[in-house]
Amino acid sequence: MEEVPHDCPGTDSAEAGRGTACQGCPNQRLCASGAGAAPDPAIEEIKEKMKTVKHKILVLSGKGGVGKSTFSAHLAHGLAEDENTQIALLDIDICGPSIPKIMGLEGEQVHQSGSGWSLVYVEDNLGVMSVGFLLSSPDDAVIWRGPKKNGMIKQFLRDVDWGEIDYLIVDTPPGTSDEHLSVVHYLSAAHIDGAVVITTPQEISLQDVRKEINFCHKVKLPIIGVVENMSGFVCPKCKKEAQIFPPTTGGAEAMCQDLKIPLLGRVPLDPQIGKSCDKGQSFLTEAPDSPATLAYRSIIQRIQEFCSLQPSHEEKLIGS
Repeated sequence: MEEVPHDCPGTDSAEAGRGTACQGCPNQRLCASGAGAAPDPAIEEIKEKMKTVKHKILVLSGKGGVGKSTFSAHLAHGLAEDENTQIALLDIDICGPSIPKIMGLEGEQVHQSGSGWSLVYVEDNLGVMSVGFLLSSPDDAVIWRGPKKNGMIKQFLRDVDWGEIDYLIVDTPPGTSDEHLSVVHYLSAAHIDGAVVITTPQEISLQDVRKEINFCHKVKLPIIGVVENMSGFVCPKCKKEAQIFPPTTGGAEAMCQDLKIPLLGRVPLDPQIGKSCDKGQSFLTEAPDSPATLAYRSIIQRIQEFCSLQPSHEEKLIGS
């Protein structure tokens, strides 16, 4: 996994991509293009496009397999239960786009109109965009270098007809690499509300998540909070709880206390979550009484509360 160098100057620094710490970094060219160079015209174009998008939330984790896409999908489903709220889910996991499968949209294709690419809709108020819609088969491998990935993300943000959106949720790949730098870079003038960071309880996951949190600090990306996924398992027969992934160092709670960031909640393991994702259905409606559903709903409420405290759409425009 590619990491942000320990003494990374940050993307906003005049030394971005030019400092000693940047030598050999896979993202050096992208950072250098924004440091002391002419501004990328795409940033202003995307800012204009995003004026109709009220809130933007990134879902991050340094570790693969911790449930980012599952959480992103169910955050979208949960927010979309309010029929008066418009939700868009953008999948920028270029090499491993799983959102089409999880949302029940495999085989769908992107259509283009005069105003840009059209979202693929799950419900009237829940649209999705993913590179998976551009592939001829779900088994096709996307073998792209960084610049092509960056170009794809720019195209998604600039050329999709987003329309009036209340929440844009961006599902990211693991790590702190090209895709993450690209989306933060291109949305830099459009205001990102913050990031939700996903982890599992064991230290091997927390190690990488600390790097992700460091990345957020470096690029001045607000952290909404941390979600501990796969947090214990309650046997449906005997009702005893087991720790499938033991929190040997105190889990996400201890990490959040140490780093002084909010713990949004813990989502326990439930086999029905995986089954719902495989079927492309919402676990929240498939298992409404599950402890995991109750945890999801509590976390979603906290995210909504955070976003409600952000500057209003009009205030952003006035301040821009």
